[in-house]
Amino acid sequence: MATKKLYIQTFGCQMNVHDSEQIATLLRPHGYEPADRPAEADVILVNTCSIREKAAQKAYSQLGRYSLLKKRKPELLIAVGGCLAQQYGRKILKRVPLADLIFGTHNNHLLPDLLARAAAGRSAVVETAFRESVPSIGFPAEPDRDAVSAFVTIMQGCNNFCSFCVVPHVRGREESRRTGAILEEIRWLVDRGIREVTLLGQNVNSYGSTLDDGAGFPRLLREINRIDGLMRIRFTTSHPKDLSDDLIGCFASEAKLCPHIHLPVQSGSNRILKRMNRRYTREDYMGKVEKLRSACPEISITSDMIVGFPGETEADYEQTLDLMRRVRFDALFSFQYSEREGTAATALQGKVPDHRKRERLRFLQKLQDEHTLEKNRTMLGRDVLVLVEGHSKNAREDMSGRTTTNRIVNFPGEASLVGKVVPVRITGAYLHSLHGERFKIAGEGSC
Repeated sequence: MATKKLYIQTFGCQMNVHDSEQIATLLRPHGYEPADRPAEADVILVNTCSIREKAAQKAYSQLGRYSLLKKRKPELLIAVGGCLAQQYGRKILKRVPLADLIFGTHNNHLLPDLLARAAAGRSAVVETAFRESVPSIGFPAEPDRDAVSAFVTIMQGCNNFCSFCVVPHVRGREESRRTGAILEEIRWLVDRGIREVTLLGQNVNSYGSTLDDGAGFPRLLREINRIDGLMRIRFTTSHPKDLSDDLIGCFASEAKLCPHIHLPVQSGSNRILKRMNRRYTREDYMGKVEKLRSACPEISITSDMIVGFPGETEADYEQTLDLMRRVRFDALFSFQYSEREGTAATALQGKVPDHRKRERLRFLQKLQDEHTLEKNRTMLGRDVLVLVEGHSKNAREDMSGRTTTNRIVNFPGEASLVGKVVPVRITGAYLHSLHGERFKIAGEGSC
C-alpha cells in the first residue's frame, strides 16, 4: 500500500478538534500518514466551523491559499469537511472550485472510500446526507505518544434550536452513545497513558435522552469516576436549562470530577434570553450558580456571552454586565452576534449596528479581564496540584499544566514530570496563566 501524506487543518470547537483526531486515526490503516506542512501533503483536509461568520471566513481564506498550492501541484486533493461543508454542500464549490471532496458531519466514517473516489474521478465528490445514526462518534482516536489528556465524544447533535445557533442544522438531532462503549473507550485510553478525559457533546447535560436503558449524565459520571488509573474528568458543553441538582451534586461526591464547569449564559437579559429561545431566566441561571458554589465552593465557572443580538437595547446590555458583576466568571468567551443562515434569529427585527456591537464587546471584555485577573490573584500563595502536560509555550525551561479548576500553571521543571500530578505553590498571577514553584508534600491534596 502506497503511503499518502495527510495534512488536516481544524477550525472551531473541541468537537471539531476531536473529529480531526478521529479522522486521522481512521485513515491511518489506509496508508495516510501525517504531513508536517501543507506543501508536503498529498491530501489537505480542512475541518470547518460555521457557528460564527469569522470562523467561516477564516476557513474560506485558508482554502483559497490551498487552491493556489493545488495549481502548482495538480495531483493534490483538497477535502472540505465539518459544519460549513454540511451547511452549504455543493455550494462551496462556487467559492472553492478546486475542492475535490465535500463531506458532511455524518459522513466521516466514509472518508476512505470518499477520498478514493475523489482521487479517481474527474469531478468533485459531495456527500452531506444526514443519517439516523452517526457511526463516527464512537470511533476512538489514538492519542499522541506523550498525551496526558484526551477527548471522548459521548453524544452528538442538539434538540434545543436556540434561535441564533446553527448546530442542530449542521450536526443533526441528539444521539447518545451507550454507556458501556464510553467506559470501554476510556479504559482503552487509560491503558495508553491518558490520565484526564474531557467528555464532549453539544449538550452533555441531556446525555441519555435517546437511550432506552435509563442512563443519564450523572450516572455516567459516577461510572467513569470508578475507572482505575484515570485521574481527572472534565466535560463540555452544558446547557443551563438541563443542569440538574443530581449533576450539581456530582461536583461534591465524585472525587475525579474537576471543579470546573463551562455554563454558557449568552445574555443577562430575560427579554433577550427569550428571543434566543434559551428557556431559562437570569434568575434561573444565577440560582444554579449559587447551587454549584454551595456544593463545591472552589468551583471555577466559565461561560459564553453574545452581544448585539437583534433587539438588544442598552438596558438589555446593562443587564448582561450586571449579571457578570454578580456571578464574576473565572473566564468568558464573548462574541458579537453573527447572523447564521437557516436560524430563526435571521427573521428578528432590531438589528444592532456593527459599531455598537464592537463598542459593547470591547467594554464587556475589559470588564471580564478585570474579573479574571481578580480571580487569578486570589490564587497567590496557594498550593495547588498540577497535571503536567508538557513544556511551557512561554519559556522552554518551564513545564506547564492545569489545576483541576482549569487554570494554566507554568513552573520550573523537567520533561520527566509529564503525565504526573505535582504540587506547586503559586507565586505569580496573570490574566491568562499562573506561575509557581514546585515543592514536596507528604500526602495528596486538592486544588
